[in-house]
Amino acid sequence: MTYSSQLSTVGWNFEDTYCQLPDVLFGDARPVNFREPRVAVLNHALAAELGLSLDDLSDAAAAAVFAGQELPPGARPIAQAYAGHQFGGFTMLGDGRAILLGEQRTPSGQLVDIQFKGSGPTLYSRRGDGLAALGPMLREYIISEAMFGLGIPTTRSLAVVTTGETVQRETPLPGAILTRVAASHIRVGTFQFLAAQGDKANLRALADYTIARHEPEIAGSAQKYLDFVRAVIERQAALIAKWQLVGFIHGVMNTDNMAVSGETIDYGPCAFMDVYHAETVFSSIDHGGRYAYRNQPGIAQWNLARFAETLLPLLDADEDKAVELAMEALSDYAAIFDRHWLAGMRRKLGLTSEADDDRELIDELLEWMQTAEADFTNTFDDLTEREQPTDGPYVDERFQVWYSRWRDRLNRDGATTDSTRALMRSINPVVIPRNHRVEEALAAATEDGDLSVMHRHLEVLSSPFERNEASADYRTPPPPGQCYRTFCGT
Repeated sequence: MTYSSQLSTVGWNFEDTYCQLPDVLFGDARPVNFREPRVAVLNHALAAELGLSLDDLSDAAAAAVFAGQELPPGARPIAQAYAGHQFGGFTMLGDGRAILLGEQRTPSGQLVDIQFKGSGPTLYSRRGDGLAALGPMLREYIISEAMFGLGIPTTRSLAVVTTGETVQRETPLPGAILTRVAASHIRVGTFQFLAAQGDKANLRALADYTIARHEPEIAGSAQKYLDFVRAVIERQAALIAKWQLVGFIHGVMNTDNMAVSGETIDYGPCAFMDVYHAETVFSSIDHGGRYAYRNQPGIAQWNLARFAETLLPLLDADEDKAVELAMEALSDYAAIFDRHWLAGMRRKLGLTSEADDDRELIDELLEWMQTAEADFTNTFDDLTEREQPTDGPYVDERFQVWYSRWRDRLNRDGATTDSTRALMRSINPVVIPRNHRVEEALAAATEDGDLSVMHRHLEVLSSPFERNEASADYRTPPPPGQCYRTFCGT
């Protein structure tokens, strides 16, 4: 059965601009046939932003299109090539289990990628099956939508469908496909793919395309490639600062997982901290802590250095001059990150002015939180809502001394209590996707077929700064001593 008549009224408005690039960057792809696709979850709010009306699709038609069994009009599915430093080791890669369906032109004029994840092998699969399991796909849906609710640049999740097939990992798992929406899927690793081949002409074509798509204001600049490097540095510094401010740990910051658009991408072994500790690592494969919370800003700079290296042939014909220009741009990263992070931390503490001792005040709070094993999210929430707490970890004299210093600093700031709290409420979330609640939702969905637990969680996460009855149960940390590890979806 075909659903062409239904698909034609949904509002697809596909373009295929990436396919105009040199074909070394992609290959044609096609989702495999699945036995019995069924819809698990559809993101109707995101669909409306994209100009799509999913209400016009029957359940069977929605399952068919989001499993890739019937392609929307205008789609030209491809798999994209890229490379990457994975835990520091360089590898030639590509979309091994993802297919770019096309680029949707939204009602606002924005061009966004629509991509399937888990739709079967491609020419880049390297003997992998190209499939995905339901749990990791629902997990990406939950975390990416939570990040959107927190105001952090991110890819979005439009749909998850089950395939009716079994995916073999350590154990047999139900198969699924995620439909992901991104500003683009151009990564640091995309540029590395061409640079590794010494392909200057195609590297220039990719850079020009990316600039036109993401940084059109610099397209006419005499030094547009250097301006491009600086723009990517600025976006990434701002993004990583936002991660740090909410305790988000990406878990696998390989260069193929860094989008030049400045969006968070590839939610594999990611998680949010409960108890604050700078060395927190969740990923089961990160044995050395390369991508620990503390290390994320530095790893971003390392990745950006790899990005700048790829553009050296475009920065200047003189290699020494090109290196000098790149190094100068990269030397600004630490200050840019610090500016974003410090501004965010000041807001988290209700400060509207700048003082020389602010960093010391912030560092002392974080040091206390680590030694007291205080909850990261709830500490800032308590500072927002409570008058000098003295229970639980706050009985500590070190905290009370710090609290007095903070109140003195607020007095110097001169803001009213109401305005201070309003500022803090705007940046300190009441809820985050706590690991034990995420796992609870995934277990209900994958083991019992019950998606209601996930939907309730998503509803709360869509308004993370609102304190209400519905969010009360989601503010509680896990039991003390509970160990949590995450695993890559492959």
